[in-house]
Amino acid sequence: MNKDLIPFNRPYMTGKELDYIAEAHLNGILAGDGPFTKNCHRWLEAKTGSKKALLTHSCTAALEMAAILANSRHGDEVIMPSFTFVSTANAFVLRGAIPVFVDIRKDTLNIDETKIEAAITEKTRAIIVVHYAGIGCEMNSIMETARKYNLLVIEDAAQGIMASYQGQALGSIGNFGTLSFHETKNIICGEGGALLVNDASYIDRAEIIREKGTNRSQFHRGQVDKYRWCDIGSSFLPGELVSAFLWAQMEEAESITQRRIKIWNIYHQKLAILEESGFITRPTVPNGIQHNAHMYYILVPSIEIRTYLIQWLAQNNINAVFHYVPLHNSPGGLRYGKAFDKLPITEDVSNRLLRLPLWPTLEPCQVEIVVDVIQTFFFKKM
Repeated sequence: MNKDLIPFNRPYMTGKELDYIAEAHLNGILAGDGPFTKNCHRWLEAKTGSKKALLTHSCTAALEMAAILANSRHGDEVIMPSFTFVSTANAFVLRGAIPVFVDIRKDTLNIDETKIEAAITEKTRAIIVVHYAGIGCEMNSIMETARKYNLLVIEDAAQGIMASYQGQALGSIGNFGTLSFHETKNIICGEGGALLVNDASYIDRAEIIREKGTNRSQFHRGQVDKYRWCDIGSSFLPGELVSAFLWAQMEEAESITQRRIKIWNIYHQKLAILEESGFITRPTVPNGIQHNAHMYYILVPSIEIRTYLIQWLAQNNINAVFHYVPLHNSPGGLRYGKAFDKLPITEDVSNRLLRLPLWPTLEPCQVEIVVDVIQTFFFKKM
């Protein structure tokens, strides 16, 4: 790698990951639900207040579990934003449900809670929210709407670990929450995720679904004399080596988060002049929201300017990337889902958003370089 290159992401290690992997091997348990997995479960439950945390091999797997737990069936509708990763929709499409896409807010880029109620029909089964950039959706309003119509709420908190909404951890507010530990997330293990079960009545079935549809977890706890096939399910567990890596990250979660927030704050302060000059829009964090500095993005005036800016950054050895292509007008979205009304903010934001480099050991001087290159582009090249 070019030593002067500033990549978009650089996976961070605390220093204990390989030791814990070796320890897991010495323990003689490499399959799922060994001691390190149990450590991670306890940590997640303590940090989020969830009734039950279950590690999975990806956030996609956790979303698929949530779709099964929600009893999603052919013809059901689930309301969600279009500005999200495909797994949010795919998990429910795999069960035969139809994603109904609604627009996002201009400030947080989260689902617009004021548009949800109008999209509800007699076929609606659930509301799926996505906490974009680790900034919480307006959950009080969303939960009130869900209670009014007796709907489930699933939080896609893939980007939300260590972030909160009015003091409640993201992922712990709806019926289910899902987390990601992909290498681009704040706390990582390469690939990995977790399902948070916030309604205790779903715990037993969640364990069964996760264990290939068997009551194997109950067997290992001595609650049944042998385990049997009880329900649909799949192999959603991560291996113990993955959990060992993740445990090292969880032990340092506070310091990782604080490092990221420090970098986020430098970006936010240094880029203020460009926003004041009308060149960009910076992220908005509403009152009552504690974000986790998952990403720092800017909104530029047009897709053409974004394209030129990405090229300009690349010429200066800086890797910056755009984000989601809207699901509602993607081939899969047109085939399997439907948009409720027009989604102008989603389409506009998708064309103008640019994500900047951010990882825990990114140096302040490197942030200064990124900012200087962006300022040069707008003040001298535009």
